Amino acid sequence: MSDFITTYSKINFTPLEPDINEIEIKDIAHSLSLLCRANGHYEKFYSVGAHCINCYDEAVSRRESLRVQLACLLHDATEAYMSDVTRPVKKNLPDYQVFEENLADMIYKKYLGSSLTDYEKYAVKSIDDALLYYEFYEFTAVKLFDEPPYIAATPDFFQGDFGRVEKNFLNIFKELSEKLKEEEKNRNPVIKIPLLRAAQ
Repeated sequence: MSDFITTYSKINFTPLEPDINEIEIKDIAHSLSLLCRANGHYEKFYSVGAHCINCYDEAVSRRESLRVQLACLLHDATEAYMSDVTRPVKKNLPDYQVFEENLADMIYKKYLGSSLTDYEKYAVKSIDDALLYYEFYEFTAVKLFDEPPYIAATPDFFQGDFGRVEKNFLNIFKELSEKLKEEEKNRNPVIKIPLLRAAQ
């Protein structure tokens, strides 16, 4: 058996030895729009891609930075290459967690320019947990935590077919990427130093 998977864009991608140049946002958006949350145990299809969009919306409503907003959109991007593993199983697979964290960090470096800070990791996890609670209650009527977590936005748990989710995911990604580039340019403006003419 090969050590690679063949992605939507026909790239032979090796999840355990990833190449940053082979990570493609269109592969991530397409795959996540077709992956079902909760291993398919919800009463209706609800994709990982839709969950990521809801996490992005929550980050916007909480007035988090553009980096946190994009990190929320991409926080499950590893699942496009490594599939989803439920939390009770994942916590008992330390090697899997190492591979997943390595790939996640590579994705953040490619699309955000650097690894997440400790605060950014905290913000993403807080939002991810909040959306997990409310989506689980929406689809199963089960409360995962004793106290409902804070939520600022109104999640859309019925985001249409996978094609719409994929398109929305890519549109949000493009908009955030452009805003981040503009923000970075304004933070580090190019200073033009006039050339001095040589004395005649």
